[in-house]
Amino acid sequence: MSNAEREADPETASGADRAIVIGHGEIAAGLVSAVDRITGRGDRFIPLSNGNLGTAEIEAMLREQLDATGARVVFTDLPAGSCNFAACRLLRERSDLLVVTGVNLPALLQFATRGEGGLAEAAAEAVARGSAAMRVLTGTGSARGH
Repeated sequence: MSNAEREADPETASGADRAIVIGHGEIAAGLVSAVDRITGRGDRFIPLSNGNLGTAEIEAMLREQLDATGARVVFTDLPAGSCNFAACRLLRERSDLLVVTGVNLPALLQFATRGEGGLAEAAAEAVARGSAAMRVLTGTGSARGH
């Protein structure tokens, strides 16, 4: 489905159903592209990059996108990175904002396919799914992880 078709489709995600994914380089765009290929629900996410931006510029970009889209969840790639610092600063002025750090594909897939629950519950389920998906595989066939 094209972006124009999604915008015209009443089933397309509305602001409250959308989330921003922001990270270094093109990681956000890559993750959102993968979600779209797997689920067809990439429209639930707005991918952003911090490329060539300082923390203040990232914060301004996030603020603009939150206002423009109505999104209330921000997924960031690193807990100690500029994207997360900027998102956390916005938490001070937006009591309804949720920031999830350490995003990965399983977390976004969970969020994209969530049921009718609230955003805080959906974010917590995404974190649980993302964490549980991590494993260390060895040549002996054993796996370590959650």
